[in-house]
Amino acid sequence: MPVAVERDPAPRERRIRLLRDAVGSSAEAHERRLLAAARPALPLLLWLGQRARPIMRLPRLGWVTADPVIARRILNDGVHTTLLEEGGVGHLWAQVLGDWVLELFDGAGHVELRTRTKGLFTEATGAALVERAWSGILDRARARLDAGEIVDIAELSRTLVGGMVIELLGMPPADEAGCREVFAIGEELAATALGSTADTRLSGESIEHARSIVDRLTVGVPEGYRTAGEDTVLGRCRAMGLTLQQTRGLATLLMVAGTETAASAMGRLAALLVDSGEQQRLIADPSLAEGAVRETLRVASPAPLIGRAIAADHEIEGRKLRAGERVMILTWTANNTAGRFRIDRPYSPHHRQLWFGAGRHLCLGAPLARAELGAMLELLLGDGREIEIVRRTYGRRVLIPAYSELLVRKRG
Repeated sequence: MPVAVERDPAPRERRIRLLRDAVGSSAEAHERRLLAAARPALPLLLWLGQRARPIMRLPRLGWVTADPVIARRILNDGVHTTLLEEGGVGHLWAQVLGDWVLELFDGAGHVELRTRTKGLFTEATGAALVERAWSGILDRARARLDAGEIVDIAELSRTLVGGMVIELLGMPPADEAGCREVFAIGEELAATALGSTADTRLSGESIEHARSIVDRLTVGVPEGYRTAGEDTVLGRCRAMGLTLQQTRGLATLLMVAGTETAASAMGRLAALLVDSGEQQRLIADPSLAEGAVRETLRVASPAPLIGRAIAADHEIEGRKLRAGERVMILTWTANNTAGRFRIDRPYSPHHRQLWFGAGRHLCLGAPLARAELGAMLELLLGDGREIEIVRRTYGRRVLIPAYSELLVRKRG
């Protein structure tokens, strides 16, 4: 008597689901390798963060959390936490630039700075800045892709970000090599923060080295400070009454904050779209572009850690945090609790824009970052053709996880 075999009622759908799971795993695997190449201990720390909900204490590092709700609570708390003491980024850069940084980072001067400069970074001004600073570079890259050539998206991203720094600071125009040189100097300065995860106190040698880089980086600031229009950072600083020294310092901080993170996000955007298979969905429905940008920032979280110092005793979820201690927010882990890269993911109220921070220190350049990623997306997929990755190399021993090389070309 023949045995009845139960058939899968939806074999095609099941195969598609299994394929998507496998592709999703590929995207996650590349992200993990990227993190490990940047800093070998980073994946372990971020893995431990999965157990740091709501908050836990680790030897040497202090308090750690990867809970998005607790993270936002800490970042919004200007009474009990600060970034001006050991454990905060303000403490680190004040050693290089001077104590005046503390006022601009977290004092009354910070409020005034954000109020007067916010007009520089809106959705409209972000799009205009991208067009002004990048149009020629993007046109040349697009022509190469259209001709079937291989383009290194990692190098292109560094060139673009260097060009944006030049545009923002009113520096003299430069060719693509000059743009990459500006980026490299900013990258060298940002590397000062390597090794500061457990301690933001710098050695005398590190401070002197960082100051020499600042001198090279800001050599054109005095001229720009005198002549730049008020639609630039330097011109706005002059109009605000900041001294030349303060303007040099602020320009330096903007370069550190907005160079490696932006370049990292653009390269990872390209890789995530390919590795996840989501580029096909985006080509079929271009209205998902905004979701693709948002998901890239969430999954990549280019700044994977945010540190704060505890300024006053208080409790979080029954744990007593004491003044003088530090707390580390594992933003990458917190953001990735929402799941895999998916360009049609609904808005998550718990995460919101946690990849940009929160509260009074929410990234001032967030609209510009979104405009930059949107421009990269248009370059990659704007003609409706898919891209493929020819070769990739992970950046090693870098502050911000990023591809050092990402060669792509158009399919077909």
